[in-house]
Amino acid sequence: MSVHTRVPIDAASMQVPRGQVYTIPNRCKGCNFCIQFCPKEVLEFSEAINNKGYHFPIVRKGKEEQCIHCRFCDLICPELAIFTRELESAPAQGA
Repeated sequence: MSVHTRVPIDAASMQVPRGQVYTIPNRCKGCNFCIQFCPKEVLEFSEAINNKGYHFPIVRKGKEEQCIHCRFCDLICPELAIFTRELESAPAQGA
């Protein structure tokens, strides 16, 4: 049985969004929302703790290039302790 995957006609010319994650460690209260809802599993808790005694999110080793600037972390953080900035996008695979 073959599986057919739908691909947009212009997929070769599409660009994959890339983002850079920034945290404000001392605002974080360790709620885990940013880590839990990241679609690319880019984030994890740091070993360090902030002034409030919480482990704050950092980018996982090896995932530095995986952020797609979806902004889920930015939108869901109740303390406004994390955000992303869009970087120049790389061409899609096969372009």
